[in-house]
Amino acid sequence: MAYKYEPNPPLLQSRELYNYILETTVYPREPAPLKELRNATANHPRAFFGTDPDAGQLIAMLLKLVNAKKTIEIGVFTGYSLLLTALNIPEDGQVIAIDVDQEAYEIGAPIIKKAGVHKKINFIESKALPVLDKLLEDKANEGSFDFAFVDADKNNYINYHERLMKLVKVGGLLLYDNTLWGGAVAKPEEQVPDNKRALRKHTIEFNSAIAADDHVELCHVPCGDGLIICKRLC
Repeated sequence: MAYKYEPNPPLLQSRELYNYILETTVYPREPAPLKELRNATANHPRAFFGTDPDAGQLIAMLLKLVNAKKTIEIGVFTGYSLLLTALNIPEDGQVIAIDVDQEAYEIGAPIIKKAGVHKKINFIESKALPVLDKLLEDKANEGSFDFAFVDADKNNYINYHERLMKLVKVGGLLLYDNTLWGGAVAKPEEQVPDNKRALRKHTIEFNSAIAADDHVELCHVPCGDGLIICKRLC
């Protein structure tokens, strides 16, 4: 049976509180190209796949704090987080962006081009693991990335992490989205809708594995749908 995608509920105690955050501190500072891309995605049947704007605001700050120049993104959808990254890295910065869905990316591509940051982006239509493995065949790529953002198939998060830990430099950041899965990670399985149980299980397993990884310093942030921020230590 095909998986039925549905949005996760907000993590905060009410939708009203979440909207308050968006309307007071997120939307007023959202760059015009990001707002345009978000609006262009709004009518897509899987619009909720896009990075939440509050999480995007945090990602933008982190990119600036570590002076990221070379980044990698797994899971692009229409390109909200990709555009955000391209806007916040230097003119000679580079983003390798990997996604299986070129059609979804084409929704945001004209907006990315209009924003003048398209030359920073190398979009690769592919499953991520073969691309990561190909990058690792070249020793020069090891430790060459400043920043990684993952928002793709949750069942492969741990596989992505193992490879990204070789690609991202010591002191670099690795971010993983949807790590609280609408709060389902803290609920008994019987209280979780059937179509969310498998990914809930993968998310719990990944969170536990990351918590036990002494090669990273981490912080689990309850913004968006949950965001784990890792700093590579060794």
